[in-house]
Amino acid sequence: MDKKKDAFQETLSKKLTQQQYRVTQKAGTEQPFTGNYYSHKEPGRYVCICCSSDLFSSKQKYDSGTGWPSFWQPTTTEAVSMCEDKSLGRIREEVVCAKCNAHLGHVFDDGPPPDFKRY
Repeated sequence: MDKKKDAFQETLSKKLTQQQYRVTQKAGTEQPFTGNYYSHKEPGRYVCICCSSDLFSSKQKYDSGTGWPSFWQPTTTEAVSMCEDKSLGRIREEVVCAKCNAHLGHVFDDGPPPDFKRY
C-alpha cells in the first residue's frame, strides 16, 4: 500500500468523527435533516472536511427539500470530480473532492435552471 495514503487515512481517522469518516472515506450517507449544514443560512464557503479545499459557496446553496445541503454548482469546475457509482444497482454520479477524493454525495438532474443540477 501507499505509505503516504496510509498516513493520510490514519490522520483522518483521528481528525474526523466516526460518521464523518464513514461518509467521506466509505461513501456513507448521513440521515436527511440531521446534518449541521442542511438548513444553515449564514453566508460563507463550504470546504472539504478532510483537506480544506474550497468546494461550494452559500451563494449557490438552495433548499431542495431533500434534507441535505444542496448546491446548484461547485465554486469552480475543478473543485469536484465525478465518478460512476453502481452501488445501488443503478448508475449514479458520485461527487468527490478533486483534491483528496473524499465522498461528497451525488449529483442529480432535478436542480434549478439553467443547468438543473443538484449537488
